Amino acid sequence: MVEKFIMAGDTPMHVSDSQRGDKCVVLLHGYLESMIVWEEFAPLLTPHLRVVVVDLPGHGISLVKGEVHTMEYLADSVAAALEALGIERYSVVGHSMGGYVALAMLDNYSDRLESITLLSSTTTRDTDEKCDRRRREIELVKAGKKSMMARLVPHSGFAPQNVKRLKDRVEDMEELILITEDEGVIAILGGMIERKDRDEQLRNSCVQHQFIFGRHDYYIPNEVAEELERTHPEARTVWLDESGHMGFIEEPERCAQAILDFVL
Repeated sequence: MVEKFIMAGDTPMHVSDSQRGDKCVVLLHGYLESMIVWEEFAPLLTPHLRVVVVDLPGHGISLVKGEVHTMEYLADSVAAALEALGIERYSVVGHSMGGYVALAMLDNYSDRLESITLLSSTTTRDTDEKCDRRRREIELVKAGKKSMMARLVPHSGFAPQNVKRLKDRVEDMEELILITEDEGVIAILGGMIERKDRDEQLRNSCVQHQFIFGRHDYYIPNEVAEELERTHPEARTVWLDESGHMGFIEEPERCAQAILDFVL
């Protein structure tokens, strides 16, 4: 993987590119993450695919641009980065918030999308309750209490049976939260509060799509995931039986195979 900064439109963006493969897959990380989360997962795909990972603006070491990073802005940045790399067609795998970005790419880039995989992600906009929760997180960050989020959020991402086994990875997630710029966290939270419902848009899209869900996902309960599976019969759905929200870390081989079976 070759790391570099490129200009994605007017946004400097940190990317890593395996540079080899007839087909390309782009891995989009979630909220409070960065491209680092794919470090051990990407090699499971690179023998078969060209793999590109990015730090979405506001996370990792990509630039923070403005007070709100809408999902549409992030989608434009990803598309511009891929264009700068000379990649015309690609599949997108979006983890959690990265899935929201992938869905936003349906607006203007569906002709470039070969497929979308929503990995522990959903199609509907946030409920009022969840928006309120995000606003409280903004206030926590503004009050200098991001460390509280770092103590709580990572543990919730993993299935209970995996927290001890993956203790080092949980601690890595805590560190990622602490080093993410406050302004970036606030901008991303604002963008998620504003994000659109894209359920019907995905259902009617000609872009092939699949869901990958964890059976022990604290953030996407089984009943929510099962309803998405039921109402999207056109989509492929894969269940990771021993995973929470971080299936690509908890069951990496199974998750990678689900992507390869779908993309290739």
